[in-house]
Amino acid sequence: MRALVVQHDHVTEPGLIGARLVERGYDLTAVTVVPEEHHHAPDVTFDFPDADGWDLIVSLGAPWSVYDETAVGPWIEGELALLRKAHHLGVPVLGVCFGAQALATALGGSVAAASRPEIGWVEVDTDEPSLIGPGPWFQWHFDRCLLPPGAEEVARNSVCPQAFRLGRSLGVQFHPETTTGVVRRYLELGGAEQCLRHGVDPGELLDRTRDLEPVARANARRLVDEFLDRAAGAAG
Repeated sequence: MRALVVQHDHVTEPGLIGARLVERGYDLTAVTVVPEEHHHAPDVTFDFPDADGWDLIVSLGAPWSVYDETAVGPWIEGELALLRKAHHLGVPVLGVCFGAQALATALGGSVAAASRPEIGWVEVDTDEPSLIGPGPWFQWHFDRCLLPPGAEEVARNSVCPQAFRLGRSLGVQFHPETTTGVVRRYLELGGAEQCLRHGVDPGELLDRTRDLEPVARANARRLVDEFLDRAAGAAG
């Protein structure tokens, strides 16, 4: 089975999600949209693979906003086209944070600024704990999804929808893939300053991430397993 993983930058990796997909028999093909040297100027040109021929597409997070085309550049339209076609072909899509926002936009929803940022480990209210557990889940976002027509909101908190489902596609606002190494790199690339501006202690955030690694791994495994099993059951 073949899975396409869209990495928007050089920092965000498939992490715990990727590890579980490999354990489930998937061969991962990762593409990086914005190379490291363009991290602070991401308006690059990128040609996305065609949606056909994949058994699964995973779109990961990014430090930008889907709607900020001036900053992001023309590649966002290519990704929206990829996710839209995948959904209509029946290829399961798992969107994570920015990827969930891109998925919502591609399917007729939109993205707006959240009432406040979420940075850190957060629990969510869930209608289907077998699919989306209460967490805690790692969060680092400033925007929120406005769900597309027909989408089912599966989990939420006071800030925004935290998970939605439409057909075989699932979007989650949090980061089930997160590892301590990725959070450390976030902090080194300007995230520490963001944390301090919003009243989050970066050292405590890193320590809590390290302490929660076993919980995060178990949560990610359950989410991936349930998503794959339900997507398989929804085929056709």
